[in-house]
Amino acid sequence: MMPVRWRDRLPCLNDSTKTTGFDRHYIYHTAWAARLLKKISPKFHVDISSSLYFVGIVSTFIPIRFYDYRPAAIKLTDLTCDHADLHSLPFEDESIDSLSCMHVLEHIGLGRYGDSLDPEGDCKAMRELSRVISSGGNLLVVVPVGKPRVQFNGQRVYSYAQIVQQFDKFKLMEFSLIEQQGQNGLITGATESDVATQTNGCGCFWLQKK
Repeated sequence: MMPVRWRDRLPCLNDSTKTTGFDRHYIYHTAWAARLLKKISPKFHVDISSSLYFVGIVSTFIPIRFYDYRPAAIKLTDLTCDHADLHSLPFEDESIDSLSCMHVLEHIGLGRYGDSLDPEGDCKAMRELSRVISSGGNLLVVVPVGKPRVQFNGQRVYSYAQIVQQFDKFKLMEFSLIEQQGQNGLITGATESDVATQTNGCGCFWLQKK
């Protein structure tokens, strides 16, 4: 019989729920990206600062090179981790065929993660992503979408048009939307007007460089 001691107490008082709760943005956008990468099937994939759960799982079927401003000390086969600054990525022009940067751009330049304050930090980062993608290469971008605004120092929220305009050298292959609430799950083939109904939705952009 196991001992029951006061010093070992670990009260969990709020877990008896009818359904299992989850973060809509992070469950759906990582599932969206994993399915696309399975479809695209690159020889290897580069990810900039997205979910560690995402890169850990996807590295089981596609080798992943993960870069972050604060590198992660993860040890897994087919997953390498290193430092990178989104304002100066360590890649040659048009050298990456498959790249993702998900739920990251909205934070750049707000100082939240130790980076320097820069009101144009996100736009500079988007230009840097555009620079390193090869012709015909695929870029997966995920950002909060809805009424455009800065929520200092947490994040920015973008309109559909802002993202499409920033990546004007790319063809939009697919846009999916995760609503901030509701029962719709991942809405594939969503539209700009769908985004306009959101306060803090999640926009998933599959872009291919022209």
